Amino acid sequence: MSIENIEVALTGIPDFPKPGIIFKDITPILGNAELFKETIELMSENWIGKAIDAVAAIDARGFIFGSAIALELDAGFIPIRKSGKLPWEIYSAEYDLEYGTNCVEMHRDACTGNQRILLVDDLLATGGTAKAAVDLIEKTGAEIVGIQFLMELNFLQARHKMLKDYNVQSVLPVD
Repeated sequence: MSIENIEVALTGIPDFPKPGIIFKDITPILGNAELFKETIELMSENWIGKAIDAVAAIDARGFIFGSAIALELDAGFIPIRKSGKLPWEIYSAEYDLEYGTNCVEMHRDACTGNQRILLVDDLLATGGTAKAAVDLIEKTGAEIVGIQFLMELNFLQARHKMLKDYNVQSVLPVD
């Protein structure tokens, strides 16, 4: 197995969710145990031995990778959810979309100021969702050790714009 096998397994679905977008479908990776395991190992390798207390992951596809990475790193798991999904006291952060805004939320007690957090999601595009998640975590005083993505749309330059102050890693660059 290799990065090339993971890349080949990602299916491009044209014009989803709207015309002009090529959606990267991760289900072929998830459906192959060996490929899924290797993907988790590749996404985890930069963080082994970094004393990660918890992995925070963004709803919904980030949960798949984030929870498995948390197990790989022997760390806790923090869900960062879409608005209205959490039943306890929350922090909220809005972010801009192409045509409006969206919101992510996290329990106020999900992490504390003495914890080291790795943020995980499947895709870095414009960086708005990841930056909102970073803002939520930083409200608690916790330290963002790094941000890990499976894929990154390099041409959007979010790593250098929205997330320039963080250690951002991705397995698959998409040009």
